[in-house]
Amino acid sequence: MNPRVRFEDEADAEYRLAGRWYEARRERLGLEFFDAVDAAIRQILAMPNSGSPVPRLPADVPVRRVPVTRFPYHVIYLDAKTHIRILAIAHDRRRPGYWKTRLA
Repeated sequence: MNPRVRFEDEADAEYRLAGRWYEARRERLGLEFFDAVDAAIRQILAMPNSGSPVPRLPADVPVRRVPVTRFPYHVIYLDAKTHIRILAIAHDRRRPGYWKTRLA
């Protein structure tokens, strides 16, 4: 992964757990999930402001999200100028906003 990308420990665990879950469902589907998340992160690196602002956060908290193609996930991130902080690999239908405690 690019050195400009820093995963929160919890986000890294979410990424790996989801990939293993998909792989257990069908061979190579986990790899396809990883590829799709990696493509979203490449998009973020190329255009950090391309993600949508996360709703219901204060305007001075510039957290954004990019959808993961083909999977019900978003990459939730913060552009920290010197690097991109990946706050969550969040499933679209589970506990919205659970990752907000990671902003500290």
